[in-house]
Amino acid sequence: MDHSGALLLCLCLMVSQSRMEEASQDPLQWMYGMERAPRKPNHKPRFDEFIRGLESRLLNFNLSAPELCFKSNYIHSLTFNLNCSFPGLSLSSATVEEAPQHATQFPAELTHGACKKRSRHLRLICIHFLKTNFFQSDSNLSLLNNYVFGAQLGQEHVENLSEPINISFWHNHSLKDYMPTCVFWKEVANQHYWGVWSSEGCRTEQPSSSQVLCRCNHLSYFAVLMQLSPIPEKLLYTLTSITIVGCSISIVASLLTIALHLHIRKQYDPTRHIHMNLVASVLLLNVAFLLSPVLAGPSVPRPVCTALAAILHWALLSCFTWMAIEGLNLYILLGRVYNTYFRRYVLKLCVVGWGVPAFLVLLVLAINSSVYGLHEIHVSDSQGNNTGFQNQSMCWMDNVTVHTVLVKGYGGLTCLFNLVVLIWAQRLLCRLRAEKNVLGIRACQHMVSVLGLTVLLGTTWVLGFFSFSFFPLTQLFLFTIFNSFYGFFLFLWFCSRKHYYSGAKAKTEMETVSSSRSMQ
Repeated sequence: MDHSGALLLCLCLMVSQSRMEEASQDPLQWMYGMERAPRKPNHKPRFDEFIRGLESRLLNFNLSAPELCFKSNYIHSLTFNLNCSFPGLSLSSATVEEAPQHATQFPAELTHGACKKRSRHLRLICIHFLKTNFFQSDSNLSLLNNYVFGAQLGQEHVENLSEPINISFWHNHSLKDYMPTCVFWKEVANQHYWGVWSSEGCRTEQPSSSQVLCRCNHLSYFAVLMQLSPIPEKLLYTLTSITIVGCSISIVASLLTIALHLHIRKQYDPTRHIHMNLVASVLLLNVAFLLSPVLAGPSVPRPVCTALAAILHWALLSCFTWMAIEGLNLYILLGRVYNTYFRRYVLKLCVVGWGVPAFLVLLVLAINSSVYGLHEIHVSDSQGNNTGFQNQSMCWMDNVTVHTVLVKGYGGLTCLFNLVVLIWAQRLLCRLRAEKNVLGIRACQHMVSVLGLTVLLGTTWVLGFFSFSFFPLTQLFLFTIFNSFYGFFLFLWFCSRKHYYSGAKAKTEMETVSSSRSMQ
């Protein structure tokens, strides 16, 4: 009997023989128990035990027919008795109404490894999950149709097949801006989750707009991971060039800014010291960022890459912290009339600006040092072609939770605070301009001051935090330009303030001379 027709008949009739129904009660009851278990209050289920329990029951119960199926609400199981003359198997069906369609082709090579050990009857089990409850990892990942398909051949570990297993997933979704990736469930030892999704041994193809084809050389649990499309190679080259040029110019500009500060420093000015700490953090960030892809090479020891990734994270957090300190200092200067002196003000700010980020990074290292290390960036080889892609590496973090909390969350709060301060400062300047009836050149100077404050407070990072995980092309280029040239913009701001202070000092001296002459 054709196996494709047998599966369709199996899915529709659900076993009419009473003897088979009695034999199938144990796996079916276990499947219903799996569906109820996650709903129990104050109980954390062991999903790996549920899966292995189902596999054991399907492999060991008495099966007299060539194939049999079990069906609960959102778990469907299929069992097949095979032998060493296995010609291959093709399965195709729509499991239930409005459920995703799938098809699987097992090659004849599937049983060769087991038959080389000893000739015996084998059992192939296939399990379809219409929900992903049992496959939760540390990342909040999205799977196509929330569908997982698994297969196992007895107690054998089937891997490295020369002819792959073909698994087709049909869908009615628009995959624009997404790259579907075929993955399998790789078991890991962890107290919070029992596996992660990995693409090793699987190749992804898209024969049509409604089909994703997975070609895998082993048996496991498979799904299609929905990821944002990788950056096209040409676009990445352009963005990388802008970043390298911008960061290099920012490094030179930061060094010049610090040199000018040391040259003209004559009296204690807390605000200028705050500016220099911000410039120093930007300098460290740019240097670490440019070294990151260089030290991610295979010839560099992994501890070196881990250390650089931690330094890069520390520099980024320090940069965010000093931006927030700039906003706080601006509020104190403009909003407070009295009691603006604080004892050891700059020293306390340095403890916060450099110490808090260092504490957070050391805390992450103490909890889990593997957070920092090699981070891969997916790059497509051409526009709109996801059939092949290559990876580029850098020394950074590879943990979604830490990235969300200590990069997006930390930076987002900084941007939100400084954005509020910037709006408040703009309203204050507009009110003062209206009261003094400032027009012409002075009004333009106020607008330039606002633009300078925008750069100083780092509110251009808002472009990144308000992107909602997807960058339009224009926003991506603006974000890259503004933040890679950030050190250069700070240099221009410092030069403009230096010119302003020099002009104000000269004007004061001229007024003093004029006053003394009039008194004579």
